[in-house]
Amino acid sequence: MVTGQPWVAVTWDTPLVTGSPRPHVVLSVAMSVDGCIDDTSDTRLVLSNAADLDEVDELRAGCDAILVGAGTVRADDPRLVLRSAARRAARVARGEPGDPAKVTLTGGGGLAPTARFFTVGEAAKLVYGTGPAVAELRAELGGLAEVVGMAEPSPAAVLADLAGRGIRRLLVEGGSQVQAAFLAADLVDELRLAIAPLLVGDPAAPRFAGATGRPRHFTLVATEQLDGVVVLHYRRAG
Repeated sequence: MVTGQPWVAVTWDTPLVTGSPRPHVVLSVAMSVDGCIDDTSDTRLVLSNAADLDEVDELRAGCDAILVGAGTVRADDPRLVLRSAARRAARVARGEPGDPAKVTLTGGGGLAPTARFFTVGEAAKLVYGTGPAVAELRAELGGLAEVVGMAEPSPAAVLADLAGRGIRRLLVEGGSQVQAAFLAADLVDELRLAIAPLLVGDPAAPRFAGATGRPRHFTLVATEQLDGVVVLHYRRAG
């Protein structure tokens, strides 16, 4: 097993270009050896194992909020709550909510109020939307989530709003469009890449990040093997 330094939280001190503070952003993704985050079948492709999921749970426990795109809410129906009761209790003992807040972005609405994003857990839930979708979402979701209207729910705008709500550390989990948007905006401070021992081999399968506009440089700070899944930890260069 190859190991490096352990996963260490970085102090939240990264400013926006404008000088305004923003949350420290960690992007976490599981992928195949050929970079796929799913296949083209109707069944979700499982790329994590128990050891990897437990480490992601620990990472979630150290964050103030978890963000996914609306497509992930629709396709995967994630719960986005901690698996470990002990980690939840530790957060409460520190005076924090038991689970990190849940955040999603949508340009067109269409989020079902029955999705587990809204129905599971007592954490705060935020939906960032734009245009006519905002009114529709507020009517559909009622009190299940706070719907925040924006001219454009860009990563920078969302981070600025989250900072105003006291979010200091944000975990971005997917999907590929959201990952690409944060990377293209150069707003990712850390990367956690879990690589499963699997080749999908389908050129039509969705892949990590996609087009980000220009190269982004990161520094590898740790590697580990979790029962066959290789995890690479990167920090933004410089």
